[in-house]
Amino acid sequence: MTETEPFVHPALFYRGEREYLAGTVPFLLEGLDAGEAVAVAVPEANLELIRGELGARAAQVKLLDMTQVGRNPGRIIPRVLRAFADAHPTGRVRIIGEPIWAGRTPTEYPACVQHEALINLAFQGREVTILCPYDAVSLEETVLADAYATHPTIIEAGTEGTSAAYAPEAVISRYNEPLRAPDDVPQMRYAAQTLPDVRHYATRRAAALGMHESRLQDFALAVAELTTNSVVHGQGSGELRVWLQDGSVVCEVRDAGLLADPLAGRRPPPPEQRGGRGLLMVHVLADLVRIHTAPGEGTTIHGYFHC
Repeated sequence: MTETEPFVHPALFYRGEREYLAGTVPFLLEGLDAGEAVAVAVPEANLELIRGELGARAAQVKLLDMTQVGRNPGRIIPRVLRAFADAHPTGRVRIIGEPIWAGRTPTEYPACVQHEALINLAFQGREVTILCPYDAVSLEETVLADAYATHPTIIEAGTEGTSAAYAPEAVISRYNEPLRAPDDVPQMRYAAQTLPDVRHYATRRAAALGMHESRLQDFALAVAELTTNSVVHGQGSGELRVWLQDGSVVCEVRDAGLLADPLAGRRPPPPEQRGGRGLLMVHVLADLVRIHTAPGEGTTIHGYFHC
């Protein structure tokens, strides 16, 4: 793989185990032989394929199950990719990341595509190579078409080529989809003086909807962070709704503010910075976060918590 820019972000289209291993293992070994820091974050079945093929050299690679560490796509940049790259600040870092697999739901998918597009912004100018495998047999054609738009380089059947459809900013905009709660879900309006009340209301409602007690504290903390952000950045007030959807409790926070930074919540702040970690914390706590923001429409955030 020719690296002419500091940041390299190819997509690997594979068909079957043989092509998967042929496209990933030499990439990893090349990095190890060059003395680079190397990590793999892919679904468990593929992780085991790579581990077995690497043999003893697997001990030199950080191996992560993406279905666990990247369940929420918004968590991948700060807690997987940046965490590994920032831990190795000198020399090139090489990572395989597979955030999209056949088991992803239609609700998750827009966040996955936005994540792939935002990688290009998050690592611009850094000496990092992130290879993203795509199962060309199991994934839909629309998913592969989106991969062309989020990756400047495509590797298929051993051939590397430039993507003429590369347009990550357009992808971020296209998947900035309006979010709506079901019509019958009650709302609670809040302002600075009612922040404790809205947190308690949301927690009671989540418990009534069947959320396990072990998740209630995380849910309450996420609600507190989102509603506080509304008061601080969303013109002082907002609306909250909580409902059950497909086995998850969903929290909607809607306000009049505009989230101007597309990497908000995905760019770890410097250790010395006070504040600025609220949305990042929500990404860490939730199983999925969807965001819609637009001038004149404000910002709506949906946080999904598996019961």
